[in-house]
Amino acid sequence: MRIVVLTGAGISAESGVPTFRDAGGLWEGHQVEDVATPEAFAAQPHVVHSFYDARRAALRDVAPNDAHRALARLEAAVGDDLLVVTQNVDDLHERSGSRRVVHMHGELRAARCLACGVRQPWLDPLSHLPPCPRCGAAALRPDVVWFGEVPYDMDRIEEALGEADLFVSIGTSGAVYPAAGSVRLAAAYGARTLELNLEPSVGSSMFDEARQGPATRLVPAWVAEVLSGP
Repeated sequence: MRIVVLTGAGISAESGVPTFRDAGGLWEGHQVEDVATPEAFAAQPHVVHSFYDARRAALRDVAPNDAHRALARLEAAVGDDLLVVTQNVDDLHERSGSRRVVHMHGELRAARCLACGVRQPWLDPLSHLPPCPRCGAAALRPDVVWFGEVPYDMDRIEEALGEADLFVSIGTSGAVYPAAGSVRLAAAYGARTLELNLEPSVGSSMFDEARQGPATRLVPAWVAEVLSGP
């Protein structure tokens, strides 16, 4: 059985990673337009760099939770039959042991050079405008997909959805496209669909089955079901 799992902010929230927006519509106290658009970076690069530098540094203080570890156990059991597609820019899936992970919105611990285009791992601050190790230009930006930009690896994701027998959405709001359209696409290709979320998402009614509760409870229970067989 081929499985595609889409994860969102809800799976990392229980590790202490802040969700995308708070109740006031802000992202860690910032308007999204101030820190998550190419226009914002062009106008205020220092503000944007400082925001992402702080978030990158904060990853040192969080750890994978039982939901991340359960998905790693599933991959260890089924290998290439599982693909994790994440909207999250943290590296908690990798730290839990998952290797088949697609970061459609990029990664906090990576930088992209606007001069040469190279994407590379990056752990240090970017606000002091360090040179690109590849070309030497002071043109590095966070390797995070901002509003108005195209997510990464969309062809690979669509191909995986087309081959999936089961599509599982974990901890996503169902409000941000193109990820929000994954359930419809997977269903159109014939996959069974399951939502695991703290509360019903915007698109919850499109799933064959929806379960509500914390990811640290739902995901290990679902993985145990898969591994125990029919």
